Amino acid sequence: MLLDERVIERAVRAALEEDIGSGDITTNSIVPKDKGGHGTLLAKEPGIIAGLDVAEVAFKLVDPALEVNRLVKDGDAVAKGTPIMEVTGSARSILIAERVALNFLQRLSGIATRTAKFVELVRYYNAKIVDTRKTTPGLRALEKYAVVVGGGRNHRFGLFDAVLIKDNHIEIAGGVKQAIMAARHQIPHTMRVEVEVESMEQIDEALEVKADIIMLDNMTPEQMREAVEKITGRALIEASGGVTEETIVDIAKTGVDYISIGALTHSIKALDISLDILAK
Repeated sequence: MLLDERVIERAVRAALEEDIGSGDITTNSIVPKDKGGHGTLLAKEPGIIAGLDVAEVAFKLVDPALEVNRLVKDGDAVAKGTPIMEVTGSARSILIAERVALNFLQRLSGIATRTAKFVELVRYYNAKIVDTRKTTPGLRALEKYAVVVGGGRNHRFGLFDAVLIKDNHIEIAGGVKQAIMAARHQIPHTMRVEVEVESMEQIDEALEVKADIIMLDNMTPEQMREAVEKITGRALIEASGGVTEETIVDIAKTGVDYISIGALTHSIKALDISLDILAK
């Protein structure tokens, strides 16, 4: 997954406007305009780096004259104390851009790091780790990019690019079969239909009208194993709901094809990254 430069710039401009407002009162009152600086971004803990493009854009939008030197690549696993990026030029500019650059880099690296942990836990099984739409408003493209950097896969990007029939759709439609059939009548023949189910009876309905993907919602591993035996070969199988590092191996052992995890993006601990600056 590649990030569109326009998506990056739009997100960074909004963040800079929010942070800087009418100006950095502290920096402008202390740091002379002509003062140079050399900043180094350092990993304060081990993790997977993601978001270097975004951090660089933050520095460059504040001051195009800043020189940015990347010392690692997105997807690299770094140890505590690893230098990640160097920035040279106006000390004022470096300080003004610092927080926005770090906020993006820390959050995206945190997502990549968490994703990589889940991917590693299921490396011996068939299941693939996928994200959800539970993302920070306005930052979905960046956060889904970080999932891919961490070794995961993207689920649908939004409401517009795939059919995912959930419990409320089923309730309004009057049942699993009715919901799937209604969707089939409206969508292109090339588009797959996924449906969320909560029982074996709903699985039978989904199979009867040939759902392409069946999502097992909040089922126990025992229920998932029964569902996999029932479905295998007739639809792809996704497990979802309350997946943790403690439960994911048991889920993967059931034989599901995909495990979707909202926590990859909605409950992330940012990777600890700092910027140390030296005057020049």
